Amino acid sequence: MSGAQIVRGLNKQFARLHDCSVTLVRSVPADKLYWQPRQASGQLPVYSCGEHLLRSAAAVEQTFGGITANLWDDPFEWTLPESLSTPARVEEYLVEAEAARRRGFDLFKSDADLLKQIAAPSGEMRTLFEMIAETMVRAAHHQGRAFATFRLFSDKLLPHI
Repeated sequence: MSGAQIVRGLNKQFARLHDCSVTLVRSVPADKLYWQPRQASGQLPVYSCGEHLLRSAAAVEQTFGGITANLWDDPFEWTLPESLSTPARVEEYLVEAEAARRRGFDLFKSDADLLKQIAAPSGEMRTLFEMIAETMVRAAHHQGRAFATFRLFSDKLLPHI
């Protein structure tokens, strides 16, 4: 067994997450990208399929931007629906976030690298593994919500990637 089995597994899961997001954004009609389901009064905000895809990719971009360049900026400002108004523009952003993630994974040579601690945006010390695992959960959550919103306006079956 190689000393980078966990790194390879995480890398594969993030790549799959990216591929699924690209498949979804290519399936969303432009007029439904930012369509929002009706919100019941008193509930939490309801986001569109496009917004959830952007939040998923932004979580990845923020974490790996922090890991590689210590830039923990929230991508919120440059991922607004006004800036990324079409499925093609959202896909471009997904590709950018994936590139940031790949740069991060290029730094990991063994599973031991995931045990290194770095300062999180909050200032607390956390292992890279903790931060990456948390990012995967957050990104997958938003992607799942994007798929659920898509199903509200489309009967199209998407391939299981």
